[in-house]
Amino acid sequence: MQCKTYLERCYYEKYLLEIAIVTLERGGVTSKVDTHQFLDAIDAWGLPKYPGRTVILTPEADLVEELRQFIDENEQDLLEPDTWLGTWVDPQTQRYYLDLTIIRPVLEEAKREAMERSRQEGRSIVAVYNFKRNLTVYL
Repeated sequence: MQCKTYLERCYYEKYLLEIAIVTLERGGVTSKVDTHQFLDAIDAWGLPKYPGRTVILTPEADLVEELRQFIDENEQDLLEPDTWLGTWVDPQTQRYYLDLTIIRPVLEEAKREAMERSRQEGRSIVAVYNFKRNLTVYL
């Protein structure tokens, strides 16, 4: 993300650190990169918009640096109105997932769309996540 002033760079670095901290503490977070808004705990389901671009990292990865790189590579798409930056830690593997997240209100709709997007992109979506219930549903 292009930061013009020192203050913008500081604010952006703070945002990256907050994402990393919340990801580690809560197992994931969803936010808008242009406003730095974190998604409230709503009763809805998140899934990758473009599963082929999901980045999967080992637990030893430098999460802040990987977030910076992911945002830089996907900035234009992350600025779309219906697209969020999503992070998730798979509780089974402890791997970090970074993706462009979309939100669907109903589980069945989210699962159906996840299956369709997996088929279209040739890469399986592992799970959908409910923000309010803190619930992962594996596909």
